[in-house]
Amino acid sequence: MGLTSNKVVTIAVITAVLFSAATVWLWPRLAGRTPWAVLGRVGTLLATQVSVFCAIGLFANQTFGFYGSWADLFGTEDTPGVVVDHDTPAHKRVKVISTRKVNVPGGDRPSVGGRIEKVTVQGPTSRIASPAYVYLPPEYFSEPDRVFPATVVLTGYPGTAEALINGLKYPQTAHELVKRDEMQPMVLVMLRPTVAPPRDTECVDVPRGPQTETFFTKDLPHAISAHYRTGRDARSWGVIGNSTGGYCALKMTMRHPKAFSAGAGLSPSYEAPIDRTTGDLFGGSKQLKRENDLMWRLDHKPAPPVSLLVTSSKKGEHNYKDTLRFIDRVKRLNAAGEPTRISSILLESGGHNFNTWRREVAPTLTWMGSRLVAPASPAR
Repeated sequence: MGLTSNKVVTIAVITAVLFSAATVWLWPRLAGRTPWAVLGRVGTLLATQVSVFCAIGLFANQTFGFYGSWADLFGTEDTPGVVVDHDTPAHKRVKVISTRKVNVPGGDRPSVGGRIEKVTVQGPTSRIASPAYVYLPPEYFSEPDRVFPATVVLTGYPGTAEALINGLKYPQTAHELVKRDEMQPMVLVMLRPTVAPPRDTECVDVPRGPQTETFFTKDLPHAISAHYRTGRDARSWGVIGNSTGGYCALKMTMRHPKAFSAGAGLSPSYEAPIDRTTGDLFGGSKQLKRENDLMWRLDHKPAPPVSLLVTSSKKGEHNYKDTLRFIDRVKRLNAAGEPTRISSILLESGGHNFNTWRREVAPTLTWMGSRLVAPASPAR
């Protein structure tokens, strides 16, 4: 059973409840002053505290995606790095490692439930290789000549791609929305923005460092569209992210309208932080720092022909006022005839957490599906 599986969390919770009940039941019998009674009290208290701690820790990890596996948790993950051959043909830059069914009715059959493929994507330009999960909708198998729009889905930092499947349930939600005819079928490419772990690069091409922005805006779309039946131009590509991933989604869409035509930020920030997890992202360049500041871009750069979606909450989110300012600036540009479009989801309350983002995933996918266009004929 995997670290993030529902069975593990359920077993941990049940165990904690049983130990707590046993402690209450046995406590009168352990009230004496004999060594065995003292050891019994210590033992039952210790067992109860450890079980409760494990249950809370496992639940928090499943919710926020700190660790993706037992090996990751205990530091024994020894999967070797991937060699990036820069002369590898585009259609061979995606390597499928494994497949899994989608947790929906009929998920055993790809033509009914779709399929999730775990892949490694090689980036010859950025010199980055990263794991990802690719969700293929049922229509990908039932309509072999159809070409699909694609959306990159990013976690926050540190995050794990598994959290997008198990926690935020992007594939399951997309499947249900298509079934209800509320969204067109899309390929989802799910991964974390931390493609050069453990550093938080904020999707920046770091001077003399990881070229993360290049990986996401050039290498990733090119590799995916060469391997899968997805559109190849920006009209067919969007990007969604939460927290750090939300900042990345907005920034990459605004900075690279030839890569993405739509970007959605769930609880995003609007500039990259500089702290111990990021290091110096800009090599001391004030200009590069400004160009990665989304508010600054709206005031000083030409408005790109893209659609943007931002989300926040009146109570519980730290970015609410910044989000209102961002919306207002884009609306003023739009009123002046500029081509950038803005949409928003503003909740009355909701913290910076998975529970809030789960409330936003379905409308965000519906919004994204209405913005993307796939070619009418195969891209090959």
